[in-house]
Amino acid sequence: MASSSHLVHEPEVLTGTIYVLLQYDVSEEIRLDRLRELLSAPRLQQPALKHPAPGYIRYERPPVVEPSEPLVLDSGEKLQGIIKYYDYGVVSVLLQLPFSGSWEDLIALTSRWGWEIDFAAHSSGIVRRRLEVAAPALVKPHTSADWLSEDYLIIHIRHLTGTPTAPELITTRGPRIAQVVRGDTQTLSVHECQEILQSSISYYPTDISIIGWNAAFLYDTPSGAEAAIQLLEYANSQLLEFRHYDGVLTEVLASVYDSFEQRPGFFARWHRASSANRLHTVLLDVMELTEHADNAIKFLSDMFAARLYRLAAAKVGVPDYKDLVNQKINTAEDLYRFMVDQFNQSRAFFLESAVVIILVIELIYLFRGKGF
Repeated sequence: MASSSHLVHEPEVLTGTIYVLLQYDVSEEIRLDRLRELLSAPRLQQPALKHPAPGYIRYERPPVVEPSEPLVLDSGEKLQGIIKYYDYGVVSVLLQLPFSGSWEDLIALTSRWGWEIDFAAHSSGIVRRRLEVAAPALVKPHTSADWLSEDYLIIHIRHLTGTPTAPELITTRGPRIAQVVRGDTQTLSVHECQEILQSSISYYPTDISIIGWNAAFLYDTPSGAEAAIQLLEYANSQLLEFRHYDGVLTEVLASVYDSFEQRPGFFARWHRASSANRLHTVLLDVMELTEHADNAIKFLSDMFAARLYRLAAAKVGVPDYKDLVNQKINTAEDLYRFMVDQFNQSRAFFLESAVVIILVIELIYLFRGKGF
């Protein structure tokens, strides 16, 4: 009896989790100790190590974490998640949905979630409800209409049929990964694919993280992906804070420039002294909060985590906004010095004028024979 064997190709299936990261700038500061009392929340565990090393990634002030109420989309998809409260005034919502399917399924989902669903509008209601409880811990809260927000999509694939290495995955599925990161259902050009795939980082041959400006693709173990997700979350929260500081400085500088356009005069310089004091107060607040947000997390001896953070920060635009903030801080410092100099000149002129007037009066009385 003759027998024949047929080569059957196993369908390629991806298994993992899709995360939606949403962040809101809700206040100038959050008192975490007070918040823990209000929420009865435990301290956040430090991020898992990417690889065995003596160093670790450490939050200076670990955020307060609590479970989030589920978010149900119109499509029926139910996302579970957590809420994190950072001491520099940012509330972060991380929603997740398990995924198992083909590349086509993944591309269609990321495109729909990236461009068709306003997750920020959906989750803002969750944040508002939780802040009703957390309100006593907020310092200088912002009105919800003024909240700045950031959203980011993270695709974590923990298993793929055939278990390819990272180089094999890039070689064979690079264009599809590029579509996932861009959230585009159309095939991208070779140059666009290269642009996306070059923003990657890998430690072992079996893992890779590809970071885009609005989404990231992680092919890694759950523990390895956990650290990457927290670093992506931190980078996006920094972007949100620097956007806030940029707006504050822009508004303050605009008011200062308006004061210079008013009718010049002797007393105008005296009025600018109060404006200079307000400018200096805002400047100190911004510098303090900027330093606080910038140093919220430390990388001790874990150079891979530091490189991953720098890549993530660069892709989402943290250095660009940080440069804008620093430029405006420098401008504000120059304006403050100029306004103080003007005030000092006016005060010196006033004192000199007062001395001259007193001398003239004394001379008048002296010549009239009525000296003091």
